[in-house]
Amino acid sequence: MNLRRDQPEASATGPRVALFTDTLGDVNGVSRFIRNIADRALATSRPLTVLTSTNFPVPQQPNIINIPPLLAMRMPRYENLELVLPPVLKLLAAARALAPHAVHISTPGPVGLVGLIASKLLRVPALGVYHTDFPAYVERLFHDDSLAFVTRAVMRWFYGSFAAVFSRSDEYAAAVESLGIDPRRIPRLRPGIVLENFSPRFRDPARMTALAGPGLRVLYAGRVSVEKNLPFLTRVWSLAADRLRRMNLPARLVIVGDGPYRAEMESALAGTDAVFLGFRHGLELSLCYASSDLFVFPSTTDTLGQVVMEAQSSGLPVIVTDQGGPRSVVREGQTGFILPASDAPAWADRIVDLCAAAHTRARMSRAAHESMQTCSIAASFDHFWAVHARAAGFTSPA
Repeated sequence: MNLRRDQPEASATGPRVALFTDTLGDVNGVSRFIRNIADRALATSRPLTVLTSTNFPVPQQPNIINIPPLLAMRMPRYENLELVLPPVLKLLAAARALAPHAVHISTPGPVGLVGLIASKLLRVPALGVYHTDFPAYVERLFHDDSLAFVTRAVMRWFYGSFAAVFSRSDEYAAAVESLGIDPRRIPRLRPGIVLENFSPRFRDPARMTALAGPGLRVLYAGRVSVEKNLPFLTRVWSLAADRLRRMNLPARLVIVGDGPYRAEMESALAGTDAVFLGFRHGLELSLCYASSDLFVFPSTTDTLGQVVMEAQSSGLPVIVTDQGGPRSVVREGQTGFILPASDAPAWADRIVDLCAAAHTRARMSRAAHESMQTCSIAASFDHFWAVHARAAGFTSPA
């Protein structure tokens, strides 16, 4: 099958980009980022089109094409995620009709593989973002070195021919390089969030009390799963809750999100003032951030940690581990703390100290919010677009 067309004429607004993704309708940082840049592309009249195949609802807008899968099933143990067999020929036909100058591949899944095929057949450069450290996830979930080795080999093959593989943080540039990618082909994607959605102005203590109960609120937001290092957070909160209770300092651990570890975590934390709110979206999510007092994120496998940026923009001091990408967006001692990934007493100490120190929290809250104000999705998308323009041979990103 030959999909190649003659090189299309340049668009007045820069290159045409076809973005292939396996995640768009589900709830995670990757899908939120893709939705954000699709919105930004519309707002700036840049010809980026998202192609996906899912049964989950996706935004109905002119630059998103969702072709229903031939077969789909919920991922075992992760019912909020979906495995699909995409309609390959229909996706390739849609790509050909778009006549892209470049293909962006967001995920190394079945739809992403179709994107890689499209880039080869259309003879245009492929670019991608190393959003998820799959080898690390496999290692943490299955504790199987041989399976992690195979996963790493697959990632090396998948990304090997890309013109550029964005790293979400300096920390993960080395992980991308370990896949055999030339460092000159690993730009650091400028981090960005929709700042107007995450701000202290959404703080509403009364509504948050109705949702989660009274007292100080220590917030976690994200997938409730083992690979997010939540068994560690369970130990940390058990230690911190006991000390806070003895200090007569009311505080709650508030978990926003869902996942396969939720039932076990709820059981382990019974009687410790832990509240599980499930998924929250839109204004309600903004409220949960802004109406909490402290954010904790124990993951050691995140390539950036978008939720850490959202929390800081909302005015929360944060605590993250010394492993992975989230530490790259935290200013130690100013907007939060970077602590050893396995030192539960140190985490409990810091949580208790911050809960007891209102003045420190207030100072760090202001610094956290201010530190994020240069991290807009507009600036991130401009950088994203400029790299694609250069890869497609455009001298000006437009």
